[in-house]
Amino acid sequence: MPSPQPSALAALPYAPPPDRGPEIAYLDASLLLVNKPAGLLAVPGRGAGMDDCLLRRVQALVDDALLVHRLDLHTSGLLVLARGREMQRRLAGDFAARRVHKRYQAVVAGPPPAISGTIDLPLAADWRQRPRQKVDRLTGKPSLTRYQLLSHDPASNRSRLALFPETGRTHQLRVHLQALGHAIIGDRLYGDANGGSAAERLLLHADQLRFVHPASGRQLCIDSPAPF
Repeated sequence: MPSPQPSALAALPYAPPPDRGPEIAYLDASLLLVNKPAGLLAVPGRGAGMDDCLLRRVQALVDDALLVHRLDLHTSGLLVLARGREMQRRLAGDFAARRVHKRYQAVVAGPPPAISGTIDLPLAADWRQRPRQKVDRLTGKPSLTRYQLLSHDPASNRSRLALFPETGRTHQLRVHLQALGHAIIGDRLYGDANGGSAAERLLLHADQLRFVHPASGRQLCIDSPAPF
C-alpha cells in the first residue's frame, strides 16, 4: 500500500495573525471564553515556527488557563479555557457528554435544499490526502450537524447559515456542507476553485456557546458576532 501523502495545503507556511492580545469575551475565577482569530492555532503545532498559538497568548495573561476544546486553524470564534486541572476535567466532561451547545455561522455557496435540515453522514480521516476528512459510510464515525438558513443573497448566490454540530468531528461542518453541495466560502481545502478563493479567509465562525457553569451551576451563554 503506498504511503499517504499530505495535501498541498498542509505544506503552506504558518502565518499567524499579529499578537494584539487575546480578545476575552468572558472571565471569572473558574474559566474564560476567548475569541480565536482565523489563522491562529489553538495549541502549538508540530515543527519549527509553530509555537505561536491561542493557548500561549492567553497564558501570558492568565497563567492557569488550560484548553478544553479546539477550533480549526482557519475557523474563528469562541473557545472555552478552564482555570486549573479540576475545571478542565469538569468542562471536558461536559463537552464529551454533549452538554455544551455550540452554534456557528457560515457563508456558503448557493441556497440549501431547505430552510432547515440535518446532515447525518459518518466521517473518517482521508489518509491519502491529509489533513482532509471524508464521508465514509463503512468505517466513519457517526457525525450529525443541524443547519438553519438565516439569509440568502440572490445577487451573489450566497447563503448565511446557523450551524449546530451535535458531534465534534475534525472538519465536520466543512465536510458536511461540501457533501450537501454547498461548500463554505473561502474553504481552500474542501471548496471548489471559485468558492475557495472567493474570500481571504474561511467564512466560518463559532458565534455562541451555552452551558451550565461548572462552579456556580448557572446557565452561561456567550455570543460573538461573526466578523464577516
